[in-house]
Amino acid sequence: MLQGRDFLKESDFSKAEFEYLISLAADLKSAKKSDNESRSLAGKNIALIFEKTSTRTRAALEVAAFDQGAHVTYFDPTSSQIGHKESIADTARVLASMFDAISYRGFDQKIVETLAQYSSVPVINALTDQWHPTQMLADFLTMRESCQKDFSEISFAYLGDARNNMGNSLLVTAALLGASVNIVAPIGLQPNSEIQELAKSLAKTSNSRINITDQVLNGVKGVDFIHTDVWVSMGEAKSAWKQRIDLLTPYRVDSKVLAAAENPDVKFMHCLPAFHNDQTLLGKDIAEEFGLIGLEVTEEVFESEASIVFDQAENRMHTIKAVLVSLLT
Repeated sequence: MLQGRDFLKESDFSKAEFEYLISLAADLKSAKKSDNESRSLAGKNIALIFEKTSTRTRAALEVAAFDQGAHVTYFDPTSSQIGHKESIADTARVLASMFDAISYRGFDQKIVETLAQYSSVPVINALTDQWHPTQMLADFLTMRESCQKDFSEISFAYLGDARNNMGNSLLVTAALLGASVNIVAPIGLQPNSEIQELAKSLAKTSNSRINITDQVLNGVKGVDFIHTDVWVSMGEAKSAWKQRIDLLTPYRVDSKVLAAAENPDVKFMHCLPAFHNDQTLLGKDIAEEFGLIGLEVTEEVFESEASIVFDQAENRMHTIKAVLVSLLT
């Protein structure tokens, strides 16, 4: 169905195609759990280009590939010439002559688009500054598993900094699949007008209900899921922390926010890693400098029964596996 395609952003796919990937992921997950998985990628070789570090994405890609019989080669920022001594276009042509697929995790969307333009093999966006499509497959699979609803019946809110890849992708994917989405963020940190217009255009077909607001209590009322993400992005200067924390503290997911959903079954989601305590070097710095234990979510919520973040993390592997199988077989 999708053989030979690139996987660059959510809006490149139809509702049926995106749902197919999620359903395939569920089938592959079941096969793995029952120890009944076929190795449909035997003999395939996949290049992993990571200009940003990762735990979940790298683990998901490598285990998914190995489960299916493929081999991977990992390129970190210091182990290739990409963008330094060799252009993106030249890198794409070199790697495509040796690999069956290329996965890129890094910065501007233009980089992964250029890789795809010059590559003769499928290119997979494992995260850029603008879009995070592999995370969306995992998130929507997790929501469907958790509440047993069709996507058209699911409602969720995203709280915090929404002008980033997670805010963009959750908004557009909800619009693509017909889910109801509330983007709850300060006005200056809401998705830009181009992203909003894209979502509205998709929603006309899917009947998705979109609400973009800076009001937390109204934004979470009645939802099935509450998502958030870190407030400080990878590589962002420490000098930006205070302004960001001051602006976003009202959007912190705590027990009061969960209660405001007025849904006893509401679930908490986060793409991870999360600043929910002071048990990391950055967490300790934040606690010492700002007097906050945790940032975007409290420890109470993160470790509560409402939290399904580790189900969400596991589903990165199953959904990335679905992408690999679909594009390469």
